Amino acid sequence: MAQLKCENLSLGYDGTEILSGLSFEVNRGDYLCIVGENGSGKTTLMKTILGLRQPLSGKVVFGDGLKKNSIGYLPQQTDVQKDFPASVWEIVLSGCQGGMGLRPFYNKEDKKLALENIEKMRLSDLKKRCYRELSGGQQQRVLLARALCATGDILLLDEPVAGLDPKVTAEMYEIISSLNRDYNTTIIMISHDIQAALRYAGKILHIGDRVFFGTKEEYLESEASQSFGKGGA
Repeated sequence: MAQLKCENLSLGYDGTEILSGLSFEVNRGDYLCIVGENGSGKTTLMKTILGLRQPLSGKVVFGDGLKKNSIGYLPQQTDVQKDFPASVWEIVLSGCQGGMGLRPFYNKEDKKLALENIEKMRLSDLKKRCYRELSGGQQQRVLLARALCATGDILLLDEPVAGLDPKVTAEMYEIISSLNRDYNTTIIMISHDIQAALRYAGKILHIGDRVFFGTKEEYLESEASQSFGKGGA
């Protein structure tokens, strides 16, 4: 059974439809990249999956034990977030809040999970550092560790390498790939980097004037790929 299924979705805001009739599904362990032109509805789709926006029509169905509140989300980072005055440990641990229910305090399991994800993101030596003192790449790894505390099952990533230099970008892509490969974490990632999408993802969802969903091999042969250009976005 699919972890996530979108059935005949129509998306938009302020009464304006920007995407209609979208259907696709994601299974456990998939690595899906969402690509398309600016303004095509990629971030709106992600927010709809998270329940932050309601579809104009159609529905999002969760399966295979997935619940809406157990999805890890890494949004595009704002300038305000980059200057957040908290420690790495505090930010990562805060990712456990969604699973606390009515408990007022973090328990041993929460702290153990946070520590495991800090280690997984290679942040152990930065645990006590203030977040705003870190580099852009280090900050993204902190936020990824935080998202992992919400779930080990599925991560939604919105342009996770935006603004990072090429070396750090490559490192970030490899970390994300290892989560998928070594821990069977399902990845759904918005990307403007079509070459990276074709390198790392197993499936591609292209939205815009042409809509495509399938394997990356099928995408390369599709009209959507031809119109979008294989050289980049």
